Amino acid sequence: MLQVINVEKSYGDRTLFKGVSFSLTPGERLALVGRNGTGKSTIFKLILDEEHPDQGEVILPKGYRVGHLSQHLEFSQPSILREACLGLPPDRADEEYKAEIILSGLGFSIEDFERPASSFSGGFQVRLELARVLLSEPNLLLLDEPTNYLDIVSARWLERFLCDWEGELIMISHDRAFLDAVSTHTMIIHRGKARRVQGRTQKLYDLLAEEETIHEQTRLNQDKKRKEVEQFVNRFKAKAGTASLAQSRMKMLEKMEMPEELIEVPVLDFSFTGIPFFGKSLVELENGVFSFPPGNSNPNPTPILKDFGFVCRPGDRIGVIGKNGKGKSTLLRLLAGELKLSSGEIRSSPHTKIGYFGQTNIQRLSKSLTVEEEIASTNHNMHRTRVRSICGTMMFTGDDGTKKISVLSGGEKSRVLLGKLIAQDSYVLLLDEPTNHLDLE
Repeated sequence: MLQVINVEKSYGDRTLFKGVSFSLTPGERLALVGRNGTGKSTIFKLILDEEHPDQGEVILPKGYRVGHLSQHLEFSQPSILREACLGLPPDRADEEYKAEIILSGLGFSIEDFERPASSFSGGFQVRLELARVLLSEPNLLLLDEPTNYLDIVSARWLERFLCDWEGELIMISHDRAFLDAVSTHTMIIHRGKARRVQGRTQKLYDLLAEEETIHEQTRLNQDKKRKEVEQFVNRFKAKAGTASLAQSRMKMLEKMEMPEELIEVPVLDFSFTGIPFFGKSLVELENGVFSFPPGNSNPNPTPILKDFGFVCRPGDRIGVIGKNGKGKSTLLRLLAGELKLSSGEIRSSPHTKIGYFGQTNIQRLSKSLTVEEEIASTNHNMHRTRVRSICGTMMFTGDDGTKKISVLSGGEKSRVLLGKLIAQDSYVLLLDEPTNHLDLE
């Protein structure tokens, strides 16, 4: 079983956590929670030996296999069934039926099995990667936001599958209902420490809130007592008859321990830069038809959108819903200009400025750039003071703005994308799964 012993991890002068120790009992399903940037994904990297602790150690038994849902997707096989089968253990490579069961549970149809991964949306590609990981039957399964890009039916299937999981499991997710349904234990990274309990997330949050209330009340009482002693000493230390008593109180004052004041945890608080628009419509789509180019596996693709039309007027807030693969992300990419209609027309005012947050856009961030450089790249006329202000708004304060994109968590990358939207003036915002990778707060 996994053992994490007195682990500490820092980046530059910022300590993520220290003194973190925990172990997994056989069959334990652990929900790992905490705000973005506290180190949840870093815990995964330490277990996977992708990073090393500054202090402490991570111990895995010999032959103990760890499976991980990667955020970096690579596919090489001609069909998704063949891709999924790559996850099967070498001694069970012929058990193709298991791949079919898991792919079906994750929302793929039998007709989909022979299609290449490249013909699917980003959400379905993440599902395919999840299928490969589940088929590998590891001793320990690490899942980082596994319900992202899953519709309700597939999320419920995954919930049932994981409840029957016989190995160990650690999950990170912003979906607390999912965590509570699957987990046996909960651990939080909070104020640089780890706290673990048996039970659901709410039990742990309630316990932390109670402890912090007691801590603050104790601190205030100690502070009041300290001031009273200081007043006594200052009043009586110069008088001959009470000097010895004052000296005794002085020693007591020196020994008195003062609990540290709890620093308020920062909260994301921002607004987009919207510009007034005085026309009748911002964007119009008329008789829109779109299908992806034909390929070997699908020489005559069915249009994803057909005879599609709508109008976006000033003040509209439009929710786009539907099952995965039905064209929601495709529609936004068309409106953003990333894709072109097969036929039909998109009309917009020449003054219309569009801000686009794509569900897979965090993969397009340049790993070699810093947070400041990525945000500045959106508007080269921005002064550095404005760039740093946006970084601060996105909770990248001080030197955090100079961190490389490559070391950021998924949630931190999402905040960089939000920062890039704030850095530009927009009439229309296109937001595709903007809450993926963001914490509950």
